[in-house]
Amino acid sequence: MLENQKIRPAQVIGPLGEPLTIESLPPANTNRWVVRRKAEVVAAVAGGLLSVDEACQRYSLSLEEFTSWQRAVERSGMPGLRVTRIKHYRDVYERQQRY
Repeated sequence: MLENQKIRPAQVIGPLGEPLTIESLPPANTNRWVVRRKAEVVAAVAGGLLSVDEACQRYSLSLEEFTSWQRAVERSGMPGLRVTRIKHYRDVYERQQRY
């Protein structure tokens, strides 16, 4: 919805409750994606600070990679973005869906 609007917010609330601006987002040349940085990019898109296309282009992400981050945050919050535990959180989510 927000992607169709021409006016963008100057800041949005980040995953840790801090204000996020374009300048405070991770640098475009980020190679090491820790949980906090992934969550900040997802929050920026959710808040309308960036569009999905802009985020993917800025950070050289595929649409699939970015949407996997969004899904992980929706399902498990920030812990779902941990690469070392991704299978665990996926299994927990699938078990929850069965019941």
